[in-house]
Amino acid sequence: MSSTTGGRIVVTGATGNVGTSVVRLLSEDPEVGSVLGLARRVPGWSPAKTEWAAVDLASEQTDLAGHFAGADAVIHLAWAFQPTHDPATTWRTNVLGSIRVFEAVAAAGVPALVHASSVGAYSPGPKTHAVDESWPTHGWPDAAYCREKAYLERTLDTFERDHPGIRVVRMRPAFLFKRESASEQRRIFGGRFLPGPATRVDLLPFLPDVPGLRVQALHTDDAANAYRLAARSEDARGAFNLAAEPPVDAEVLGEMLGVRPVRLPRTAARSAIAAAWGLRLLPASPHLFDAVLRLPIMDCARAGDVLGWHPTRTATQVLEEFLRGLREGAGADTEPMRGRKVG
Repeated sequence: MSSTTGGRIVVTGATGNVGTSVVRLLSEDPEVGSVLGLARRVPGWSPAKTEWAAVDLASEQTDLAGHFAGADAVIHLAWAFQPTHDPATTWRTNVLGSIRVFEAVAAAGVPALVHASSVGAYSPGPKTHAVDESWPTHGWPDAAYCREKAYLERTLDTFERDHPGIRVVRMRPAFLFKRESASEQRRIFGGRFLPGPATRVDLLPFLPDVPGLRVQALHTDDAANAYRLAARSEDARGAFNLAAEPPVDAEVLGEMLGVRPVRLPRTAARSAIAAAWGLRLLPASPHLFDAVLRLPIMDCARAGDVLGWHPTRTATQVLEEFLRGLREGAGADTEPMRGRKVG
């Protein structure tokens, strides 16, 4: 795997769950010359070789090409999960903002673009065997998150056709967790009304076992390492699935937590989520729940073959660390990642 050395790398969404890990790993890499982190709010955190700039991708006035000038690669991570009740707002930030990033990469002559796609971009697929990166990426149209990720896959198809000289990488990670992301993800998906004891999964009398609820997880630092490798490798192009073993379902969680799984019909689980979402008690929408039940299990062999990437933690280790973070109110020194102990 050939790599670039001494380069400058720009990271959008640099203060979130993935961004903080990517920036940290890049700052520790002796073959990376400098890092520019872009975020809506500049953090107090100051890793080595890192500069910051306040940027709002939703604003048409932002001079992204100026920030990208002289960069050897742009890693595009910025994404807004909320508000789920206003998909036009997330569309402006996620889709239109990403298109501005792509156009600025071309305008600034950046030779490489590493884009954060997702398992959520995939069309419904199997839970019993893994699919590779050739599986269709049309998403689940009823869920804004999947719809936006899938739309950007089509946008990048056109971008690659029009800019063959730019090396484009599409990362498709599973669900990403780390201890420091616990408070942020609790706010994004559970909301401020989630009772504190509900975060103590190990105290539940039973574990709901919903048919189809079998997903993959990955430590955020392991995903960040794949982004680092892709940004630096001149051989990295195309899509890469990223996930750790084993796939997570009620049986795996039950063994991990010592809690008995009890079958719960899809309709009952969805009705409860839909009611809480409709009352604005829960940020996670029932549409996203529908999508999760249909996500395929991913084969990640290509990332190992091309990038030399392998996860260093199992999915159960990842979830154990994340649950500890929930109980402790873990966070980090950036606005999206601030910690908050609840209950």
